[in-house]
Amino acid sequence: MNPDELRRTSCLFLQDVYKSYGSKLVLDDIDLAVAAGEIVTVVGPSGCGKSTLLRLILGQELHSSGTVLVDGQPCGFADRSRGIVYQKYSLYPHLNVLDNVLLGLRLSCGVFERWRRRKAFEDEAMTYLARMGLQEHARKYPHELSGGMRQRVAIAQSLIIKPKILLMDEPFGALDPGSRENMQIFLLELWEEFGMTIFFVTHDLEEAVFLGTRIIVLSQHYTDGRGNDGEVRRGARIVSDRALPKEAQSTLVKTAARFGELIQQIRQEGFDPKYLRHAGSFDLTHPHSFQTLRKEECGQ
Repeated sequence: MNPDELRRTSCLFLQDVYKSYGSKLVLDDIDLAVAAGEIVTVVGPSGCGKSTLLRLILGQELHSSGTVLVDGQPCGFADRSRGIVYQKYSLYPHLNVLDNVLLGLRLSCGVFERWRRRKAFEDEAMTYLARMGLQEHARKYPHELSGGMRQRVAIAQSLIIKPKILLMDEPFGALDPGSRENMQIFLLELWEEFGMTIFFVTHDLEEAVFLGTRIIVLSQHYTDGRGNDGEVRRGARIVSDRALPKEAQSTLVKTAARFGELIQQIRQEGFDPKYLRHAGSFDLTHPHSFQTLRKEECGQ
Protein backbone atom coordinates (compact mmCIF):
# COMPACT_ATOMS: atom_id res chain seq x y z
CA MET A 1 0.00 0.00 0.00
CA ASN A 2 1.16 3.53 -0.70
CA PRO A 3 2.96 5.10 2.32
CA ASP A 4 1.19 8.44 1.77
CA GLU A 5 -2.22 6.75 2.00
CA LEU A 6 -1.12 4.78 5.06
CA ARG A 7 0.11 8.00 6.66
CA ARG A 8 -3.40 9.49 6.33
CA THR A 9 -5.37 6.45 7.49
CA SER A 10 -3.24 4.78 10.17
CA CYS A 11 -3.65 5.04 13.92
CA LEU A 12 0.14 4.69 14.25
CA PHE A 13 2.62 5.51 11.50
CA LEU A 14 6.42 5.30 11.47
CA GLN A 15 8.62 5.99 8.45
CA ASP A 16 12.41 6.05 8.11
CA VAL A 17 12.79 5.90 11.91
CA TYR A 18 16.32 5.58 13.30
CA LYS A 19 17.42 5.47 16.91
CA SER A 20 21.05 5.71 18.03
CA TYR A 21 22.73 5.85 21.40
CA GLY A 22 26.04 7.51 20.71
CA SER A 23 27.80 5.48 18.01
CA LYS A 24 25.48 2.47 18.48
CA LEU A 25 22.63 2.27 15.98
CA VAL A 26 19.75 0.37 17.60
CA LEU A 27 16.84 0.85 15.18
CA ASP A 28 17.63 1.06 11.47
CA ASP A 29 15.04 2.56 9.12
CA ILE A 30 11.79 1.34 10.73
CA ASP A 31 8.66 1.55 8.57
CA LEU A 32 5.36 0.60 10.20
CA ALA A 33 1.70 1.49 9.73
CA VAL A 34 -0.89 0.22 12.23
CA ALA A 35 -4.66 0.42 11.73
CA ALA A 36 -7.01 1.09 14.63
CA GLY A 37 -8.11 -2.09 16.39
CA GLU A 38 -5.07 -4.23 15.64
CA ILE A 39 -3.12 -6.25 18.20
CA VAL A 40 0.46 -5.93 17.00
CA THR A 41 2.81 -8.33 18.78
CA VAL A 42 6.53 -7.58 18.57
CA VAL A 43 9.24 -10.20 18.95
CA GLY A 44 12.97 -10.35 18.32
CA PRO A 45 16.31 -11.35 19.86
CA SER A 46 17.32 -9.89 23.22
CA GLY A 47 18.81 -6.43 22.78
CA CYS A 48 17.36 -5.86 19.29
CA GLY A 49 15.43 -2.75 20.35
CA LYS A 50 11.87 -3.98 20.99
CA SER A 51 11.48 -1.91 24.17
CA THR A 52 13.27 1.01 22.52
CA LEU A 53 10.68 0.99 19.74
CA LEU A 54 7.90 0.92 22.32
CA ARG A 55 9.42 3.88 24.20
CA LEU A 56 9.60 5.89 20.97
CA ILE A 57 5.89 5.29 20.34
CA LEU A 58 5.08 6.13 23.95
CA GLY A 59 7.04 9.38 23.66
CA GLN A 60 9.30 8.44 26.54
CA GLU A 61 12.29 8.79 24.20
CA LEU A 62 12.84 10.76 21.00
CA HIS A 63 13.84 9.10 17.74
CA SER A 64 17.11 10.21 16.16
CA SER A 65 15.45 10.80 12.78
CA GLY A 66 12.33 9.89 10.83
CA THR A 67 8.60 10.26 11.41
CA VAL A 68 6.43 8.92 14.26
CA LEU A 69 2.73 9.86 14.10
CA VAL A 70 -0.27 9.00 16.27
CA ASP A 71 -3.55 9.70 14.46
CA GLY A 72 -1.66 11.78 11.92
CA GLN A 73 0.04 14.01 14.50
CA PRO A 74 3.67 13.92 15.73
CA CYS A 75 3.63 11.70 18.80
CA GLY A 76 5.57 14.16 21.00
CA PHE A 77 6.10 13.38 24.66
CA ALA A 78 4.07 10.78 26.55
CA ASP A 79 0.43 11.79 27.02
CA ARG A 80 -3.05 10.31 27.48
CA SER A 81 -3.24 9.14 23.87
CA ARG A 82 -0.97 6.22 24.81
CA GLY A 83 -1.43 3.99 27.84
CA ILE A 84 1.36 1.75 29.08
CA VAL A 85 1.49 -1.52 31.03
CA TYR A 86 4.92 -2.80 32.09
CA GLN A 87 6.11 -6.19 33.32
CA LYS A 88 6.70 -4.68 36.75
CA TYR A 89 3.36 -3.43 37.98
CA SER A 90 3.09 0.35 37.75
CA LEU A 91 1.12 0.60 40.99
CA TYR A 92 1.78 2.85 43.97
CA PRO A 93 2.11 0.68 47.09
CA HIS A 94 0.71 3.40 49.40
CA LEU A 95 -2.52 3.70 47.36
CA ASN A 96 -5.33 1.17 47.42
CA VAL A 97 -6.65 -0.45 44.24
CA LEU A 98 -9.37 2.15 43.67
CA ASP A 99 -7.02 5.10 44.15
CA ASN A 100 -4.43 3.55 41.84
CA VAL A 101 -7.03 3.26 39.08
CA LEU A 102 -8.31 6.78 39.74
CA LEU A 103 -4.87 8.36 39.57
CA GLY A 104 -4.90 9.13 35.84
CA LEU A 105 -8.34 10.77 35.99
CA ARG A 106 -7.43 12.84 39.03
CA LEU A 107 -4.20 14.09 37.49
CA SER A 108 -5.98 15.09 34.29
CA CYS A 109 -7.84 18.00 35.88
CA GLY A 110 -7.50 20.73 38.46
CA VAL A 111 -8.32 20.50 42.15
CA PHE A 112 -11.82 22.02 41.87
CA GLU A 113 -12.78 19.86 38.88
CA ARG A 114 -11.41 16.80 40.65
CA TRP A 115 -13.57 17.55 43.71
CA ARG A 116 -16.66 18.32 41.60
CA ARG A 117 -16.43 15.08 39.64
CA ARG A 118 -15.16 12.81 42.42
CA LYS A 119 -18.32 10.68 42.53
CA ALA A 120 -18.43 10.28 38.73
CA PHE A 121 -14.74 9.37 38.70
CA GLU A 122 -15.20 6.75 41.43
CA ASP A 123 -18.22 5.25 39.67
CA GLU A 124 -16.23 4.98 36.43
CA ALA A 125 -13.27 3.39 38.21
CA MET A 126 -15.54 0.86 39.90
CA THR A 127 -17.03 -0.01 36.51
CA TYR A 128 -13.55 -0.86 35.22
CA LEU A 129 -12.74 -2.82 38.36
CA ALA A 130 -15.97 -4.77 37.99
CA ARG A 131 -15.00 -5.66 34.42
CA MET A 132 -11.63 -6.84 35.75
CA GLY A 133 -13.35 -8.93 38.45
CA LEU A 134 -11.77 -6.76 41.15
CA GLN A 135 -14.64 -4.72 42.54
CA GLU A 136 -14.50 -6.58 45.86
CA HIS A 137 -10.81 -5.74 46.17
CA ALA A 138 -11.12 -1.99 45.62
CA ARG A 139 -9.96 -1.07 49.14
CA LYS A 140 -7.04 -3.50 49.22
CA TYR A 141 -3.43 -2.49 48.66
CA PRO A 142 -1.17 -3.94 45.93
CA HIS A 143 0.76 -6.18 48.34
CA GLU A 144 -2.52 -7.91 49.24
CA LEU A 145 -3.13 -9.03 45.64
CA SER A 146 -1.74 -11.85 43.51
CA GLY A 147 0.49 -11.07 40.54
CA GLY A 148 -2.33 -11.57 38.05
CA MET A 149 -4.66 -9.32 40.05
CA ARG A 150 -2.03 -6.57 40.25
CA GLN A 151 -1.59 -6.72 36.49
CA ARG A 152 -5.35 -6.40 36.02
CA VAL A 153 -5.28 -3.26 38.16
CA ALA A 154 -2.44 -1.90 36.00
CA ILE A 155 -4.48 -2.56 32.85
CA ALA A 156 -7.53 -0.82 34.37
CA GLN A 157 -5.25 2.10 35.34
CA SER A 158 -4.26 2.46 31.67
CA LEU A 159 -7.69 1.83 30.12
CA ILE A 160 -9.57 4.38 32.22
CA ILE A 161 -7.76 7.26 30.49
CA LYS A 162 -9.10 5.86 27.18
CA PRO A 163 -5.83 5.80 25.22
CA LYS A 164 -5.80 5.54 21.45
CA ILE A 165 -3.05 2.92 21.76
CA LEU A 166 -2.37 0.56 24.67
CA LEU A 167 1.35 -0.25 24.85
CA MET A 168 2.39 -3.38 26.74
CA ASP A 169 6.01 -4.25 27.49
CA GLU A 170 6.37 -7.90 28.59
CA PRO A 171 3.23 -7.42 30.73
CA PHE A 172 2.82 -11.09 31.69
CA GLY A 173 6.49 -12.01 31.92
CA ALA A 174 6.55 -12.21 35.72
CA LEU A 175 3.50 -14.48 36.00
CA ASP A 176 3.45 -18.25 36.42
CA PRO A 177 2.34 -20.21 33.28
CA GLY A 178 -1.26 -20.71 34.44
CA SER A 179 -1.77 -17.05 35.39
CA ARG A 180 -0.07 -15.96 32.19
CA GLU A 181 -2.45 -17.95 30.01
CA ASN A 182 -5.44 -16.62 31.95
CA MET A 183 -4.22 -13.07 31.37
CA GLN A 184 -3.79 -13.75 27.64
CA ILE A 185 -7.42 -14.84 27.40
CA PHE A 186 -8.51 -11.90 29.52
CA LEU A 187 -6.65 -9.44 27.24
CA LEU A 188 -8.35 -10.88 24.15
CA GLU A 189 -11.74 -10.50 25.86
CA LEU A 190 -10.96 -6.84 26.65
CA TRP A 191 -9.79 -6.28 23.07
CA GLU A 192 -13.03 -7.69 21.68
CA GLU A 193 -15.11 -5.59 24.10
CA PHE A 194 -13.30 -2.26 23.79
CA GLY A 195 -11.87 -2.51 20.24
CA MET A 196 -8.46 -1.38 21.49
CA THR A 197 -5.33 -0.88 19.42
CA ILE A 198 -2.60 -2.80 21.25
CA PHE A 199 1.16 -2.77 20.71
CA PHE A 200 2.46 -5.77 22.66
CA VAL A 201 6.17 -6.52 23.15
CA THR A 202 7.07 -10.04 24.30
CA HIS A 203 9.96 -12.50 24.18
CA ASP A 204 7.51 -15.43 24.17
CA LEU A 205 6.79 -16.53 20.58
CA GLU A 206 3.84 -18.71 21.58
CA GLU A 207 2.25 -15.74 23.35
CA ALA A 208 2.91 -13.47 20.36
CA VAL A 209 1.29 -15.81 17.85
CA PHE A 210 -1.67 -16.58 20.12
CA LEU A 211 -2.48 -12.95 20.93
CA GLY A 212 -1.69 -11.01 17.78
CA THR A 213 -3.78 -10.09 14.78
CA ARG A 214 -0.39 -9.17 13.35
CA ILE A 215 3.18 -10.03 14.28
CA ILE A 216 6.33 -8.07 13.48
CA VAL A 217 9.79 -9.52 13.93
CA LEU A 218 12.53 -7.05 14.78
CA SER A 219 16.05 -8.32 14.18
CA GLN A 220 19.63 -7.31 13.52
CA HIS A 221 20.23 -10.60 11.67
CA TYR A 222 19.97 -9.62 7.99
CA THR A 223 22.12 -8.31 5.15
CA ASP A 224 21.85 -5.58 2.53
CA GLY A 225 23.87 -3.73 -0.06
CA ARG A 226 26.03 -1.99 2.52
CA GLY A 227 28.16 -5.12 2.98
CA ASN A 228 29.35 -6.68 6.21
CA ASP A 229 32.68 -5.05 7.04
CA GLY A 230 33.33 -3.39 10.38
CA GLU A 231 32.60 0.09 9.03
CA VAL A 232 28.89 -0.63 8.51
CA ARG A 233 26.57 0.56 11.28
CA ARG A 234 23.57 -1.71 11.14
CA GLY A 235 20.69 -1.72 13.61
CA ALA A 236 17.58 -3.86 13.88
CA ARG A 237 14.87 -3.71 11.23
CA ILE A 238 11.46 -5.25 10.72
CA VAL A 239 12.47 -8.46 8.92
CA SER A 240 8.98 -9.99 8.99
CA ASP A 241 5.50 -8.45 9.15
CA ARG A 242 2.54 -10.74 8.66
CA ALA A 243 -1.16 -11.00 9.49
CA LEU A 244 -2.32 -13.65 11.94
CA PRO A 245 -5.74 -15.33 11.98
CA LYS A 246 -7.91 -13.92 14.75
CA GLU A 247 -11.21 -15.67 15.08
CA ALA A 248 -12.65 -16.94 18.35
CA GLN A 249 -10.24 -19.61 19.52
CA SER A 250 -9.32 -21.48 22.66
CA THR A 251 -5.83 -22.07 23.98
CA LEU A 252 -5.99 -25.49 22.28
CA VAL A 253 -4.87 -23.72 19.10
CA LYS A 254 -1.38 -23.66 20.66
CA THR A 255 -1.18 -27.44 20.16
CA ALA A 256 -2.00 -27.30 16.44
CA ALA A 257 0.72 -28.28 13.98
CA ARG A 258 0.39 -25.05 11.96
CA PHE A 259 0.80 -22.99 15.15
CA GLY A 260 4.09 -24.72 15.96
CA GLU A 261 5.32 -24.45 12.37
CA LEU A 262 4.71 -20.70 12.35
CA ILE A 263 6.68 -20.30 15.57
CA GLN A 264 9.61 -22.20 14.07
CA GLN A 265 9.47 -20.06 10.93
CA ILE A 266 9.51 -16.86 12.97
CA ARG A 267 12.37 -18.18 15.10
CA GLN A 268 14.41 -18.81 11.96
CA GLU A 269 13.62 -15.46 10.33
CA GLY A 270 14.45 -13.31 13.32
CA PHE A 271 16.56 -15.23 15.81
CA ASP A 272 19.02 -17.31 13.79
CA PRO A 273 22.22 -15.28 13.17
CA LYS A 274 23.12 -17.66 10.32
CA TYR A 275 19.84 -17.02 8.49
CA LEU A 276 20.58 -13.70 6.79
CA ARG A 277 17.86 -12.53 4.44
CA HIS A 278 18.58 -9.57 2.23
CA ALA A 279 16.62 -6.44 3.18
CA GLY A 280 14.92 -6.50 -0.22
CA SER A 281 13.45 -9.97 0.41
CA PHE A 282 12.02 -9.65 3.93
CA ASP A 283 8.67 -11.38 4.56
CA LEU A 284 6.51 -8.25 4.58
CA THR A 285 3.19 -9.78 3.61
CA HIS A 286 0.85 -7.82 5.87
CA PRO A 287 -1.48 -5.62 3.76
CA HIS A 288 -0.30 -2.46 5.55
CA SER A 289 3.39 -3.30 5.43
CA PHE A 290 5.72 -1.04 3.46
CA GLN A 291 9.44 -0.49 3.15
CA THR A 292 11.68 2.43 2.17
CA LEU A 293 15.19 1.27 1.26
CA ARG A 294 17.98 3.69 0.49
CA LYS A 295 19.86 3.21 -2.76
CA GLU A 296 22.97 1.83 -1.07
CA GLU A 297 20.91 -0.81 0.77
CA CYS A 298 19.37 -2.28 -2.38
CA GLY A 299 22.46 -3.85 -3.91
CA GLN A 300 23.44 -7.43 -3.29
